[in-house]
Amino acid sequence: MSPSIATARTPTRTELLDFLRTRHNALLATTRRNGRPQLSPVTCGLNSDGRIVISTYPDRAKAVNARRDPRVSVCVMSEGWSDPYVQVDGIARVLDLPEALEPLVEYFRCISGEHPDWDEYRAAMKRQGKSLIEIEIESWGPIATGGFPARVVESTGS
Repeated sequence: MSPSIATARTPTRTELLDFLRTRHNALLATTRRNGRPQLSPVTCGLNSDGRIVISTYPDRAKAVNARRDPRVSVCVMSEGWSDPYVQVDGIARVLDLPEALEPLVEYFRCISGEHPDWDEYRAAMKRQGKSLIEIEIESWGPIATGGFPARVVESTGS
């Protein structure tokens, strides 16, 4: 089996949004009070305004950290470990209830489609006291895949 070669291609904003729209696994990086990164595995979506959205609770580290320092990064990944991923940097805004309710509906829709009972969903979000993190995209890196640098594969003749 031949080794896979790492790839990296910087997308346009439109290409980035198309990439993000179909991927929902991510690591969210926020900054702890001591300045060190705090990483959270999350399910994310892309709302109709082109913002990355993440459901959470108001007292979770990611929400607390994002309120204090809204500069965040998100590594959005494909399903397979070696499949494409991209790092997005942006500014987070944490929405709490009642302001978060309709954005939470949109969050569900952009990830899972239509809910069989929206009234039931809204009641559950209220009962659980959910919040939503919206990330305004400021910059992004290349869409990349893991693997060997091309120069290594070429030099070994594999």
